[in-house]
Amino acid sequence: MNKTVIIIPSRLDAKRLPNKPLELINNKEMILHVYEAAKKTNSEVYVATPDQKIIDIVNQNKGKAVLTSIDHQTGTDRAYEVFKGHLNSEPNLIINLQGDMPNIEPKVISDLISYMKEGSCDIGTLASSFSSNNELADENNVKVVVKEKLSNGKFSAALDFFRKDSNEYENYYHHVGIYAFTNKALVRYVSLKRSKLELERKLEQLRALENSMSIHVGYINSSPLSVDTKNNLMEVKKIMEQGS
Repeated sequence: MNKTVIIIPSRLDAKRLPNKPLELINNKEMILHVYEAAKKTNSEVYVATPDQKIIDIVNQNKGKAVLTSIDHQTGTDRAYEVFKGHLNSEPNLIINLQGDMPNIEPKVISDLISYMKEGSCDIGTLASSFSSNNELADENNVKVVVKEKLSNGKFSAALDFFRKDSNEYENYYHHVGIYAFTNKALVRYVSLKRSKLELERKLEQLRALENSMSIHVGYINSSPLSVDTKNNLMEVKKIMEQGS
């Protein structure tokens, strides 16, 4: 069975912005904006959450949601529970899409899925250019370093991920919170111990790099905003409410 599934981990108790999945943008909860973008790729989509309030919102809007353990340390662990338990480890390709990017474009998700079907890497993700020095300096915005300069439609191997701006590297970009795993890569990833850099920088993708798993990064023109703070929320509301 050649099956792709998009799993959106989501929870209410984020330290920086509690209850953010239920924040309204254009009178619709943030988690529903992400869910609807994922559905436009014609993939099977699930929200993975430990919170009944999120389950109820998704179900009321004819979506699919799975109640997961409250004990997971990362979003990938939460996605894995749905993959293994609810989906019986059947999908070949698992997309872990962060639930706090309400303005992500469905096309970029579809393009990542297409690339992953070529079988070139263990994990695929996306990145865009930084639009300002302020964006670059913000430690909420994760940076990814790649082997070769990115351009439209091109993927390159990830070399490092970090939060603080650094002059050490040439080819670095604004990382976008989406991960595409082959099923073998996902099973291996969750079996690994949390790594040194992962814990230091609070970036779970470093566990894969520190264990020699290949991550390829594709370039996108758009910059889907990851909502981590109240300021991010105000910014994304402004963008999306003007565009409606």
